[in-house]
Amino acid sequence: MIRPARSDDTAAIASIYNEGIADRVATFETEPRRPDDVESWIGAELPLLVCEADGSVLGWAKLSDYSDRCCYQGIAEVSVYVARAARGRGTGRELVEAACSAAAARGLWKLVALIFPENEASIALFARRGFEEVGTHRRHGRLDGEWRDVVILERRLGDAAA
Repeated sequence: MIRPARSDDTAAIASIYNEGIADRVATFETEPRRPDDVESWIGAELPLLVCEADGSVLGWAKLSDYSDRCCYQGIAEVSVYVARAARGRGTGRELVEAACSAAAARGLWKLVALIFPENEASIALFARRGFEEVGTHRRHGRLDGEWRDVVILERRLGDAAA
């Protein structure tokens, strides 16, 4: 079941994010997050969704502002994190589709995902959900002192998809 995140989900959301931080293939972040750190994501203008099964949060998808410039208000960045134990079971697919539906319902015309090139599973997941690779940001940031690239994927929504 996909639903908007609630305050009582923050521990699970932080735990799943911390797995992604520890894996070093999903984010430039290096410090583990506490539930308080993700509390502000709940109820934000752009949604934070969770995938729940049997009362447990298996993963989450977050839409974030792409830019504060008004000409880009129809674009959001999408982040999807799935608990290690739930990977390979369709959770990511459901979250990506739910994020796209939520974005389209808000009138957004594009979602952008930034993914490390080494994270082949995530690149494949987004490609299977209609995201196209449109480029690479070279040396986009440092992780553990090393420059890392990110692959840029995008999916157009609504009439922008035509």
